Amino acid sequence: MPATPLRILIIGAHPDDADIMAGGTAALWRQHGHEVKLVSVTNGDAGHHLKRGAELAAIRKAEAAAAGRVIGSEYQVLDFHDGQLAPTYEARCVLIRLIRDFKPDLVLTHRPNDYHPDHRYTSQLVCDAAYMVTVPAVAPESAILRDNPAIAYVADTFQRPYPFSPRVVVDIEPTVERVVDMLHCHKSQFYEWLAFNHRYEDQLPAEDAARREWLGQWYRERIEWIAKKHHDLAVASYGAEHAAHCRWMEAFEPCEYGADWNDALVRRLFPFAFA
Repeated sequence: MPATPLRILIIGAHPDDADIMAGGTAALWRQHGHEVKLVSVTNGDAGHHLKRGAELAAIRKAEAAAAGRVIGSEYQVLDFHDGQLAPTYEARCVLIRLIRDFKPDLVLTHRPNDYHPDHRYTSQLVCDAAYMVTVPAVAPESAILRDNPAIAYVADTFQRPYPFSPRVVVDIEPTVERVVDMLHCHKSQFYEWLAFNHRYEDQLPAEDAARREWLGQWYRERIEWIAKKHHDLAVASYGAEHAAHCRWMEAFEPCEYGADWNDALVRRLFPFAFA
């Protein structure tokens, strides 16, 4: 158990976003005795082709809670409607209070350039909350933070206005099965809605165990580009011998709106990501 555990806040737009974008590193933080909180800004009540509204929101909230239990973390689902998130002052104050209450050392979220408006606006809300968490006159009902937390973006493949530029890569091979366990909790998504939306219903096995195996293969294929594209960064962090065997990685890009990034901060926040 570390003398002073880190406090990590992972903020995604939808239930399942936090785990799919940083679940492996979240599991590593938890294994090393650090505190991790997962958050979905929307309640996911539009993410299905047959169900919607309060019924779907309840299902997705339960799935998120189950995913959090896989690594022993709280998974909070806020009540903004799926597909309707907007970067309003009211929503910003919700994020300010959330960040203040948790007092994170690091906040992870989406990058601001993304195909989904909820992803983009979640990123904007987190960035808009940065610095404001230190201002007493804004959302005065919650106690301010004296220090702005570090903020980082999770990996994606979007190229405009600029491609993803990480400073940190994390070898998640020791925890990749935990990520699959987390994603497997979101049955309404991976085995129902996304299967319909992405047209892979005919690829899904019928049995639960076989579906989890299928999901594990899908997830590994989804992230394999990170280790390939950012091999040089893996070498710099882990050394050439370790990096040569890295297959499943997560990567993080500093956001300039939070605390200033330097080598000492990176090593403190990601103590398991260096040789």
